[in-house]
Amino acid sequence: MNAKSLLGLLAVVSLGVLFWWGIKTKDAREELPSALAGKSAPVFEMELLDSFKAEWGEKLNLADYLGKKPIILNFWASWCYPACYQEAPILEAGWRRWRDKVMFIAVDTQDEKDKGEEFVSRFGFTFPVVYDPRGSIGIDYGMYGVPETFAITRKGRVVERHAGSLDEAMLTKMVQEVLK
Repeated sequence: MNAKSLLGLLAVVSLGVLFWWGIKTKDAREELPSALAGKSAPVFEMELLDSFKAEWGEKLNLADYLGKKPIILNFWASWCYPACYQEAPILEAGWRRWRDKVMFIAVDTQDEKDKGEEFVSRFGFTFPVVYDPRGSIGIDYGMYGVPETFAITRKGRVVERHAGSLDEAMLTKMVQEVLK
């Protein structure tokens, strides 16, 4: 075997190992517990995307919602494909189903504002979305990556965290958890 063939084989094996590691890492990420579990949710005040200012105001302060309703807090970005695109219709449907009982808030994190606006328009989001270009809220929540969702009780305690795309069953489970 010549050196060129050996390098090609090495490259293919290396890519295979990286692919396998990526799959295993994603699975492990979803199983990692939140350091905030059972603790108070970090409060934040952040500017809303322009699409939401007419209904929700210029900024959203999480503290204004604590004590009123449980909260589903979702982190996403327009560049997060396909996971954020898969869960977007599920989040909107969940909001429409439970809006009388649970507040949904989304955080467009580390994104370009115009791309975030296109995303919410595409999926018809009607629950408030704050814009966090630097990802500071995600840092406070110990976020591993997008998408990621936190379930927060009415009293402001984080009871569950899900890393990765939500499906309907997981969202239902999170809502039921905060409604207990």
